[in-house]
Amino acid sequence: MSTVPCVLMRFRTVDVASATGGQLHGPDVEIDGVAFDSRSLKPGQLFVPIIADRDGHDFIPDALARGAAAYLTDRTPVGGTAIQVPDTLRALMAFAAVKRQDFAGTVIGITGSVGKTSTKDLAWAALAASRATWANERSFNNEQGLPTVILNTPADTDVLVLEMGMRGFGEIADLCRIAQPTIGVVTLVAEAHGDRVGGIDGVARAKSELIAALPANGVAILNADDARTRAMNTISVAPVLLFGESRDADVRISDLRIDDLARATFQLDSPWGAHVVQLGVSGRHMAQNAAAALACVGAVGGDVAAGAVALATARVSAMRMEMTQLPSGALLLNDAYNANPTSMRAALDTLAQLPAARRVAVLGLMAEIPNAVAEHLAVRQHAHDLGIEVLAYETDLYGIAPVDDPIVALGSLASGVAVLVKASRVVGLERLVARLVR
Repeated sequence: MSTVPCVLMRFRTVDVASATGGQLHGPDVEIDGVAFDSRSLKPGQLFVPIIADRDGHDFIPDALARGAAAYLTDRTPVGGTAIQVPDTLRALMAFAAVKRQDFAGTVIGITGSVGKTSTKDLAWAALAASRATWANERSFNNEQGLPTVILNTPADTDVLVLEMGMRGFGEIADLCRIAQPTIGVVTLVAEAHGDRVGGIDGVARAKSELIAALPANGVAILNADDARTRAMNTISVAPVLLFGESRDADVRISDLRIDDLARATFQLDSPWGAHVVQLGVSGRHMAQNAAAALACVGAVGGDVAAGAVALATARVSAMRMEMTQLPSGALLLNDAYNANPTSMRAALDTLAQLPAARRVAVLGLMAEIPNAVAEHLAVRQHAHDLGIEVLAYETDLYGIAPVDDPIVALGSLASGVAVLVKASRVVGLERLVARLVR
């Protein structure tokens, strides 16, 4: 991924204490960024212990040993420089909101049920071709990840791209209060987390919080091909750019072709000219993500032609349409990071386009979706219609018995075989991928 030189925003512990209402213990020191995982902490950073499955306070000694300049705590300090606060997560969010005021560049927020991480990755690559750009690592898109990204932004960044996730109402609005985006992208509304917000219309309402937060001098970038996303133009006080294959899209995809590895090449017509875009990542649906990414480039006044060229070699985060040729010659499509009915169908469509005599999908649970039984059966039917064999993994919701060992059930994986591995993140199908690669 293209990045700018990593010269982090620097600040002092006295500033952290002031912004969070905390009490400084020990000498005032300079800080180079933040970390909430002591294992990835770099010397000079502020350690922020988060209380979740494990209590981050237990790792303060380890963080200090690894070179933490200071740490937040809601308890009695244990040495070094500490800022004592009532709630470490709230303090992290509050300080990131304050430091956002010091950032003079453009902030782009990206959300959606499907494709937000890949769109973020492609936008980062396309923007970086002409503007100094920074973005979330992996999927640091929640109330602890997003503030961390802001506080680790290099000082010479022009454009900050922030992926925003949600599991319920008000969460994207909270992230927007911290990040204050001027450009907002919604990729697609699908069933993901629908069980938490009353179904897909609730998902649309939750995602639309990003568009509602944009200022009048901003830009809303919306998927023209998805009715629920397109409808968000009615709540935007900012100008709207539509992207997609629809005839009225401002950033329009046409003449889309797929190669033998399911990589898209297409014509893109936009307010900034016409461009041929060739992608280095698999999946027809990646064309939509690329169009949204190039809309971001145009919206910030970047070089869209250079951004289109950059997408030919751009890569997306791991376990997202990750194509590998096994030593046996078989093709492995690893899309195991997450799953909902919409992304399942897109992945199956990609598998169907691969040159193979046998196509097999190893599918696990799709979590946090309404109508789970019907949706899993519908996905299996979609696979059947495409001529794809389905192996169920640790769930009987697909209407077939789960296999005891997918490796055994797959049998010989010679040249001419293509395998898709996909499920929701909780299933941990990357373990199966690792076995297949070995």
